[in-house]
Amino acid sequence: MDGLLVIDKPGGVTSHDVVRQVRRLCRQRQVGHAGTLDPMATGILVVGVGEATRIIQFLMVGEKTYRATLKLGESTDTQDAEGNVLVQRSFDAITADAIESACQSFVGTIRQLPPMFSALKKDGVPLYKLARQGIEIEREAREVTVHRIQVEKIDLPFVTLVVDCSKGTYIRTLAHDIGEMLGCGAHLTALRRTRSGCFNETDCIRLEDFVDAPDRLPLLSLEHGLRDYPSFEVSPEAAARLRNGIPPSADEVSGLPLPDAGSTVLLLDDGNLLAAARFAPGRENERRGDFELIRVFLRAAAAR
Repeated sequence: MDGLLVIDKPGGVTSHDVVRQVRRLCRQRQVGHAGTLDPMATGILVVGVGEATRIIQFLMVGEKTYRATLKLGESTDTQDAEGNVLVQRSFDAITADAIESACQSFVGTIRQLPPMFSALKKDGVPLYKLARQGIEIEREAREVTVHRIQVEKIDLPFVTLVVDCSKGTYIRTLAHDIGEMLGCGAHLTALRRTRSGCFNETDCIRLEDFVDAPDRLPLLSLEHGLRDYPSFEVSPEAAARLRNGIPPSADEVSGLPLPDAGSTVLLLDDGNLLAAARFAPGRENERRGDFELIRVFLRAAAAR
């Protein structure tokens, strides 16, 4: 089995739990996901099976959309409802205008300090394991981009937001920081990912619907999963060389106008994915070809 599954992850299970379920259903060891969701979170988890695990790095860079519910007035050690309450503060004076203003102050490129309760690793040990032992280590703030925050509902102490953001954005931390900006504290009580790159909720399946019929799993092709990337057909001669790791020159591809140097593109042979590459015209370190190969795929992707 080769292809992508867009799974509606239920609450209460880890992303790795979902990967294990897919391994059992597909009888395939080569399975991976494109972006961790916390156990509390639900929604889109893109899972690659077989050959599709080789495109996960390209799927993870896509923008994400989340629906998040915050509870004002309480800060927790995990920044969500699964943690212990550290501080309680009054939210009585918080207005809708103040909430809107606080949220908009986080739109744009911001720096976030990764939470201790996260899957980031220190010397090979996940931070959440250290946090459970009461150990806190110094972390470096990371730059992320929040494209939009829409205040969808206010029912104090609860506030529901829709957030469009870049990969690597911690919504728990965003909730915490908005609470601090308001002066009353806050933590995340619910989170759902509604978009991941080119996938949205209409693409989702529930794994429990296929427990008795794994052969009916709707595997999507690699090409479908990468459809947001510009793609180019290569000539038959260049395709033969590309299979041996030799990149084509610009005059051996056809399709859209060539992108800016440094852009990631797909190279196809009669619609089938052959390689993901970086457009690098006139490379000084290699005289052959105008593309720097990132991944070469030796067999056709699963059909949609």
